[in-house]
Amino acid sequence: MKTYLVGGAVRDGLLGIPVVERDYVVVGADTATMLDRGFQAVDRDFPVFRHPQSGDEYALARRETKNGEGYRGFRVDAGADVMLEEDLGRRDLTINAMAQGEDGAIVDPFGGRGDLDARLLRHVSPAFVEDPLRLLRIARFAAKLGDHGFHVAHATHRLLCAMVQRGDMAHLTRERLWREMNKAMLAAQPWRFFEVLQACGALQELIMPLADAMGSVRGHGTVVDRAPIAALKRAAGRTNDPAQRIAATLFSCVDTPAEADALSDQLRADRTTSLLLRRAVAARELCARVECLDIEALFDLARLWRAFDDGQDIGALVTVCEAQIADARLGRVLSAAVPAARAVTADSLRASGVSGPALGEQLAQARRAAMRCALGDAGLVT
Repeated sequence: MKTYLVGGAVRDGLLGIPVVERDYVVVGADTATMLDRGFQAVDRDFPVFRHPQSGDEYALARRETKNGEGYRGFRVDAGADVMLEEDLGRRDLTINAMAQGEDGAIVDPFGGRGDLDARLLRHVSPAFVEDPLRLLRIARFAAKLGDHGFHVAHATHRLLCAMVQRGDMAHLTRERLWREMNKAMLAAQPWRFFEVLQACGALQELIMPLADAMGSVRGHGTVVDRAPIAALKRAAGRTNDPAQRIAATLFSCVDTPAEADALSDQLRADRTTSLLLRRAVAARELCARVECLDIEALFDLARLWRAFDDGQDIGALVTVCEAQIADARLGRVLSAAVPAARAVTADSLRASGVSGPALGEQLAQARRAAMRCALGDAGLVT
């Protein structure tokens, strides 16, 4: 029985990236052996076990045989007879198909170390095309490793295109797409996820409005970012939050709140992202007027975003909307005006003798005046 560190931990260790998770593969053992040594089974369908002390996951070396469609259509064989090279050979990319022995030696049967040096995302074998989920994973790795200079190998790109043309995207669930997209949004260059999908034609099958907004793929050379990518880059410069980054990307793909809701439903988006996108789209015209320091638009925007409510944080909405433009005036205006308007309350007006039906109108007028004064004090208006 031999144990090897495998996958991302080996890759990231060689790149000097902090290792977050450590996965191990065990060669020369079976399920009974693992249980006898105190390991706990993690999954009924796969031979994965948790170490009794460290909690790290240890999987028996396994081989896979394609026997159905999609990313679930595999027969998995695990046991003491499966060799390490067989296990590594079923992996997606060469840089993920390296192992490190207990003595520190690197096992690299598919040239992963060379591809690390060349900054290539290259498939291990033609069997790559058997699992459509790998297309999403390679796009996510492009986002994760983009700031290290990694790009998809030409031969691997051709395989991605072939998978799309064959109709493999129909076997990807919306839930899985959403999960991989959220992971990619945590990366240093999240826009690379969408660029890889667009380049091979997958984005047109998976998120058509975004593919249309990004436009046709051009050849090498200087290319001006289309609206969704430019917005995502601006948002990524301000926040690591996946919901804000996704909403900023999708903002230019829809024109109305109803279209925003429909796209969110299609993607199985979580409630936070859906609401963020909907409210940002609903405020599109108001935001443009606020940029021109229109007090009525500023008041209406604050009310739409419930900015007058105590404790309401509108920072996420500001990030999404500012990602569509090249400056940060919207945030500066709201930061100056909203606190001043919040300070004007119904109770403060009642104390001054205002009551009855006139209270609501007086409150609105006083808040508008407070906003105007605050913008003047901040030097935003003269």
